[in-house]
Amino acid sequence: MRQRRVPQRTCVGCRQVRAKKELVRIVRTPDGNVLVDPTGKASGRGGYICPSVTCLEQAVKTRSLDRALQIAVPTAVVEQLRQQLQDVRQ
Repeated sequence: MRQRRVPQRTCVGCRQVRAKKELVRIVRTPDGNVLVDPTGKASGRGGYICPSVTCLEQAVKTRSLDRALQIAVPTAVVEQLRQQLQDVRQ
């Protein structure tokens, strides 16, 4: 029996390739909102990040999150994402 292929994604913060289930998807919805997608199935432009605040900080510092979502992420949204990532870890 053949083994199934595990989907791989790259973290926009640390650029480490990991299994899709290990990463958190951040999505820009078609109406322009940026939010954490816990299901990984929301429609819109997405980027993946490790479930750690340090990767989020690195992604914001290098503006790689902005490039992945093709939008300038506001500071208020970054703070909200930071809080949601802390909730996801627990």
